[in-house]
Amino acid sequence: MSISALRRLVVALFTALILLGLAWELWLAPLRPGAWLLSLKVLPLVLALPALVGGSVRAYQWWSMLMLAYLTEGLVRATSDLGPSAMLAAIEVALSAAAFGAILLYVHRQRKQQVSSA
Repeated sequence: MSISALRRLVVALFTALILLGLAWELWLAPLRPGAWLLSLKVLPLVLALPALVGGSVRAYQWWSMLMLAYLTEGLVRATSDLGPSAMLAAIEVALSAAAFGAILLYVHRQRKQQVSSA
């Protein structure tokens, strides 16, 4: 997979996590009625998009660690929540794990390309 394809994949996964987080906490299975504050968990993802679209290796490096928070939240809620929330949490786990892997691959390929061009 090319570097540009990896970048598009990461951006698509971030967009999917944003949409999932909003739909989950606002409509599909909010923690409790009117608890819209949990939907703010997608704000860091939204703020990261411009740097990720631009291909900033530093942003990808930061997000390789920050993505683990979304993975952890998904794991905790998948094992503790009931009903639709558990399924949505499992989807969050899959998306964040895929994003984590794609981010690592992107950074690795970028570094490899920089070393070979130097």
